[in-house]
Amino acid sequence: MVGTAPYSNESGNKKGQRSISGGRPDVRSVLYMATLAATRFNPVIKEFYERLLKAGKKKKVAIVACMRKLLTILNAIIRDRKHWNPNSATPSLP
Repeated sequence: MVGTAPYSNESGNKKGQRSISGGRPDVRSVLYMATLAATRFNPVIKEFYERLLKAGKKKKVAIVACMRKLLTILNAIIRDRKHWNPNSATPSLP
């Protein structure tokens, strides 16, 4: 619903860059700004972002991946009705 799912730009033998679209642009904008702050100050998201950059991902691609991860974390917090605990957040493998 936020519009962070990647869409491929491919046809036949042509391989293009993936992009995100759809969803609610206002929510995506807020999530983007929250993710920028999280890549600097949240230890879990920061480690994930830096790992993606070291793997050769472009900065925008890494930010969108962090947006999706942050959204997953936020959904889990709401689902479990618990406070944020960085020690219980386990970074996913590459």
